[in-house]
Amino acid sequence: MPIAQAPGPAGNRPAAVDSATGKARPEVRAGNTLAEVRNRGELVCGVNQGLPGFSNPDDKGHWSGIDVDYCRALASAIFDDPTKVKFRPLNAKDRFTALQSGEIDILSRNTTWTMSRDTQLGLDFAGVSYYDGQGFIVHKDSGIENAADLDGATICTQTGTTTELNVADYFRSHGYKYKVLSYEKNDEALAAYDNHRCDAYTTDASGLAAVRLKMKDPSQHRILPEIISKEPLGPAVRQGDPQWADIARWTLFALINAEELGVTSKNVEEMKGSDSPRVRRLLGGEGAYGHMIGLTDDWVVRIIRHVGNYGEVFERNVGTNTKLGIERGLNALWNKGGIMYAPPIR
Repeated sequence: MPIAQAPGPAGNRPAAVDSATGKARPEVRAGNTLAEVRNRGELVCGVNQGLPGFSNPDDKGHWSGIDVDYCRALASAIFDDPTKVKFRPLNAKDRFTALQSGEIDILSRNTTWTMSRDTQLGLDFAGVSYYDGQGFIVHKDSGIENAADLDGATICTQTGTTTELNVADYFRSHGYKYKVLSYEKNDEALAAYDNHRCDAYTTDASGLAAVRLKMKDPSQHRILPEIISKEPLGPAVRQGDPQWADIARWTLFALINAEELGVTSKNVEEMKGSDSPRVRRLLGGEGAYGHMIGLTDDWVVRIIRHVGNYGEVFERNVGTNTKLGIERGLNALWNKGGIMYAPPIR
């Protein structure tokens, strides 16, 4: 699909428009995001319109998911209050424009970090919050057992994502024929698949586990074993504000480092008295690491107290004891068989 260009200088483009209200927004200047968030009194976080395990509202409008908890961690670091965040649901097509224009402060919406997005859209990715890969889900009565059986199939997917290119690459490299039915709204793509307008639906493997729960009869659907791409998912901010990028990046790293060091929501107060220099640096007992990024030195204590560490976030939202039942796999810590790894605080 065409790649949107990064926004140019303010004088060369029209005023940004808030997609929710239709009103022009004040120009967002580089380098002042933290101040604007504090002055507003809340963080505005762009999330998925509804993806169980990542960002999904219940019938009372309460949001949950890995991407949601990341935003709550960011709000906790800034305000010591995880409720000071407004969730702005965005479709795949509009998510980057919302960030570029200043409609949202951060995008935390199961978004794949790619070179073109990182270099052409005026974005900076904070890191990888979930290592994923694209797969397929099919109807059990279709007789399709693996990806090779999709030769000649019709595939449903959502527009504005990396999935269409990945499908094209995979089928072309294997010499398979296929047809794609793309829909602007994910629920439309799922409905088309559920009603047998296509043979398979494709998205990230974690998403497949989530969307299966939305089917009329989840037991009648099979997720194929093949993973056809790398999908490192993570939050993104606008370019031009290095302090805000640092806050976004190190909030993610704090969650991961806390798990590695055994700091949890249940023991964080006790761990503040640890003799370990790594734990003391993490929790503000030594050094002025919070002040380095414009926060208080107990910023990680705030995060872990309110949200927990990365392992707690994972298990609460997508882990083996949830309906999704996803194993840690690649998302286990680097010293536990996975590749989840954060630079040290020192």
